[in-house]
Amino acid sequence: MSKINSIGILTSGGDAPGMNAAIRAVTRAGIFAGFRVFGIFRGYKGLILDEIEEFSTQNVSNIIQRGGTILKTARCKEFTTPEGRQCAYDVMKRRGIDALVVIGGDGSLTGARIFGNEFSLPIIGLPGTIDNDLYGTDSTIGYDTALNTIMECVDKIRDTATSHERLFFVEVMGRDAGFLALNGALASGAEAAIIPEISMQVDQLGELIGHGFRKSKNSSIVLVAESPVTGGAMGLAQRVKEEYPDYDVRVTILGHLQRGGSPTAFDRILASRMGAAAIDALLDDQRNVMIGIRNDEIVYVPFTKAIKNEKRVNPQKLEVLRRLSI
Repeated sequence: MSKINSIGILTSGGDAPGMNAAIRAVTRAGIFAGFRVFGIFRGYKGLILDEIEEFSTQNVSNIIQRGGTILKTARCKEFTTPEGRQCAYDVMKRRGIDALVVIGGDGSLTGARIFGNEFSLPIIGLPGTIDNDLYGTDSTIGYDTALNTIMECVDKIRDTATSHERLFFVEVMGRDAGFLALNGALASGAEAAIIPEISMQVDQLGELIGHGFRKSKNSSIVLVAESPVTGGAMGLAQRVKEEYPDYDVRVTILGHLQRGGSPTAFDRILASRMGAAAIDALLDDQRNVMIGIRNDEIVYVPFTKAIKNEKRVNPQKLEVLRRLSI
């Protein structure tokens, strides 16, 4: 393996609170290790278009507390083509960038894996996504902040739900993963969580109504993962109106509120540890691995496992939620 003298950092896909803390950590740990560090703006698109700037420690001062990403992020169809990746590689060679640190979710790390294999590049991934759906890590950067945002929003919604004795469906993000919905329901004291992992097996709405889950309540809140598998909050509300017309139903879709805001202490610490670990991985001649955290210990997870293996929700949490909703 050739010696690494300089590294590039980019953020890709959906933004997540804590990405800036990760950028800061990679930059400063990289400079500490003797690397030149380049910030690549707008993800893979910026790599292709050569939107690159050399970073010093001052470039990442006063950003640990900021949400979003100072490097910006963008979708890039060109990078899904061999021609686009060849262009990105040519830019790296022209700039003298020997390795990449990619901060993003499964789509971003999939692109990193393909790119790294095609050109034999050392690439390290950091799991930056609020969905917490990457295998091999207990938590992803941004997940804890999004979870706290959901909890705070549901606390406010409950005031209205209780005042009007209504059933509220609150839709949260997560795509095909129910981690935000399930843990958000536990944290906010919601009556139930409807998640894609279970919707594929049973009719969760039918079970909830059938078990009379409102008998002892004057209001109810149900968190719903946005996945098409669950039908989403709007779809479930329509079902209730048609099948259970006695219920007064309202819907709140939290949307991009969950992506924003200052990262929690947990996410700042996690991003800082993972960013420093990315530099350690490069110094250790690692490539095509994602930095993860398991039982509070840093681990290296091959891209293939992080992307392809399914991360499962904890069934014990579902049981706790069911028992506490009486």
